[in-house]
Amino acid sequence: MAATNGQNGVAGLQISGGAAIVAPVSAFPNGVPGNALIVIPVNKPTDEMTALMEQGPAAITVEMMWKLLGFNGPAVQVQDDQGRPIAIGLEDLLAGLDKHWVEQPDDLNRGRIYAQELLKHQRLLRAEQVLSKIVAKGGTGDDWLALGIAQLSQGTEDPKKLDKAEGTLKGAQNLMKDNPYPSLHLAKLFQQKKEQDKELEFVDKAIAIDPGCIDAWAYLFQFIKQKDSEDAALAELEKRAAGQTTAAPYIAIQGYYANDEATRDQAVKYAEKALAKAPDDPLAILCLSALHGQKGDLESVIKVLQPHEAKMSRDVRLANNYFEALFQSRQIEKVTKLLNALAGSPNKEVKQFAIERSRMVAQYLQQQQQQLAAGAQGQAPGQQRK
Repeated sequence: MAATNGQNGVAGLQISGGAAIVAPVSAFPNGVPGNALIVIPVNKPTDEMTALMEQGPAAITVEMMWKLLGFNGPAVQVQDDQGRPIAIGLEDLLAGLDKHWVEQPDDLNRGRIYAQELLKHQRLLRAEQVLSKIVAKGGTGDDWLALGIAQLSQGTEDPKKLDKAEGTLKGAQNLMKDNPYPSLHLAKLFQQKKEQDKELEFVDKAIAIDPGCIDAWAYLFQFIKQKDSEDAALAELEKRAAGQTTAAPYIAIQGYYANDEATRDQAVKYAEKALAKAPDDPLAILCLSALHGQKGDLESVIKVLQPHEAKMSRDVRLANNYFEALFQSRQIEKVTKLLNALAGSPNKEVKQFAIERSRMVAQYLQQQQQQLAAGAQGQAPGQQRK
């Protein structure tokens, strides 16, 4: 089922026990399981690796592993000039992006791509340096926000960065008056400064800017829970939700309970409230369907999603959950009908999903036919299936 609660991704095959499976990544169309071990084929071991293998079993660090595999830093996936995925060492990637930007420092998009990778891989000081130059050259509100995040992320080790981040994030909010995230990051800043009144002030401001911002409601829930109690947090969000047309407060609450099996029934309760508040909200639909899926209640998943088939041509997450429930309950006729409808979607992601799942269903049906044929051949004469 597609993940909910603010986290994107899909759950693949669940592996347990002592057996091992060696298979290409393409064998897991729904995502590689989180507890899988990845086996990387090595075409030509380096001399250093060969020498190490000749000595027998050896314990190595993660950094040594990447080096032995021929990567300068951890391997990351990028696309070549033909759009094909390739693996490259992180240090080589960052060095290449740095060179690319230095060649044309007035090309702000080159700097943004470089800064994005730096932030992703926690190279915060260098990200701050790059983003500072972009902002100085006339950057957008998003550039100000990224710079503020880079500065804020360094605040734990260098408290002086918090003062810089405060000014930067306020500048970002002035440039993006409809974006709640500068205020939400300012709340995190005042959390580090241990100024609760200002922390709450900026959480409230983020919600006022965008009442549908689930992250802001989730922050408010955690803030009140830590300050007072979980019951107080629930009461406050329930009270505020009554005056809202958005399902966001309830989606935030269900996200708090969803990941623990012991509290999943509570998550379902609030997901149902979210859907009652906003019956056509795709995220509310997604949350409730995913929770039923986590409980193995396929019938409820189908019941929640069936009225929203039309939305699936625009939302691959809903399409995925519906497909999984139908396929796992072996309603192949409905699966085929769904995939045929999705194949005509103008949404590229949905269309690709339909193509990939159609192949998977075709393979499944072929295997079923082969098993039936093998069973028929194994029957004694005169005992053919009626």
